Amino acid sequence: MTEEFIYYLWKMNLLYGELFSTDGQPISIINSGIRNEDSGPDFFNARLKIGDTEWAGNVEMHTTASDWLRHGHNDDRAYDSVILHVVYECDTEITNKNSELIPCLVIKGHYDESLYFKYRNLVSGRDWIACASNIAQVGDIHIFNFLDRILIDRLERKTAAFEKILEETNGNWEDTFYITLARNFGFNTNSQPFEMLARALPLAILTKHKEDVFQMEALLFGQAGLLNDRLDDDYSKKLVKEYSFLRKKYGLENVKAYAWKFMRMRPVNFPTIRISQFAQLIHKSNHLLSKILEIDKLENLKSYFEVEVSEYWLTHFTFGPKSKSRSKSLGEDSFNLILINTIVPFLFVYGKHHDNQFFIDRAILFLQQTRAESNGIVRRWAATGVKATNASNSQALLSLKNDYCDNILCLNCAIGNSILRS
Repeated sequence: MTEEFIYYLWKMNLLYGELFSTDGQPISIINSGIRNEDSGPDFFNARLKIGDTEWAGNVEMHTTASDWLRHGHNDDRAYDSVILHVVYECDTEITNKNSELIPCLVIKGHYDESLYFKYRNLVSGRDWIACASNIAQVGDIHIFNFLDRILIDRLERKTAAFEKILEETNGNWEDTFYITLARNFGFNTNSQPFEMLARALPLAILTKHKEDVFQMEALLFGQAGLLNDRLDDDYSKKLVKEYSFLRKKYGLENVKAYAWKFMRMRPVNFPTIRISQFAQLIHKSNHLLSKILEIDKLENLKSYFEVEVSEYWLTHFTFGPKSKSRSKSLGEDSFNLILINTIVPFLFVYGKHHDNQFFIDRAILFLQQTRAESNGIVRRWAATGVKATNASNSQALLSLKNDYCDNILCLNCAIGNSILRS
């Protein structure tokens, strides 16, 4: 027996038969309470009738009663409010600070034991997810309803990063969007130095020069630490000279060049190319955040991100060596990643902050209108029969795998529950 399974039986009201405490008092469960995921008793605010008295308080659970002592609860004031101790076996009596017996309920014999064996068999599977061989028996409606719930949880968690930056910018939504957008222009590999660049070059300074792409590139490449006196082609030298002037004018301190990663990357994804594309986006889109808040069609939103590098970068991947001229626009895959990781979460948190369901619904709609991601996890889900038809599904499937399956939380998963109780 595991504590997790006892939590499950209690939360799902799966105990049957007449229940009595170890000292013979009848127990009725009026409300099982709320599961506590932090430290302290396992369930808060339960309502129980024990004997002739109705109680409101907390419930603690263990496989054996003596675990109470092993876990040090007898010395923890947080457990003074426990009104019932639920255990699989009672091997000792537990008292509170006033030396009063804490009522103890032994669940052994009061649940369907076949359910526990099904659970053990499920979680002991050696496939890539515990339910890989069973999930086909769960209906698509049941699965995708759960994925909708997971997606909201995923977006809720993503808001934490936005909230932190919003606090740092004193509630400035434009600055917050600028920093998070810059971070996601780094596409994982260079996300941190891109965020450092945005913080080192305030939006207020960059937008003063938004009509002049050359000056913006001077500021961005200079603040990125990628300009130096060793660069010897004409364009690079002009950038170095312009940046030297602007740096003194604004009293800027740049990011160190070693922060950027070029190794094991396709040249079109080099940070130099992304920085030029970022400059073009700022140049092209005045008050980008305001436009994003106004746009109601995904195709119109995409048009703002259809940016090409400046002329120099058509024939370069890095400063100096020339290459064959080719287009280096921000492609659809890149836009989709920015949409998923920046725009959608931003709309979601903006809607939450302003208590406006309109922006929350639009965030989810944009995901539903975007094709599903293609990665190893999504493809393996498809092999089990769970196929993502859009980015809303694929995002939820990533969370399902990482948050539930990897942690063997089948008892907290609607899919696992469906398999166990089928």
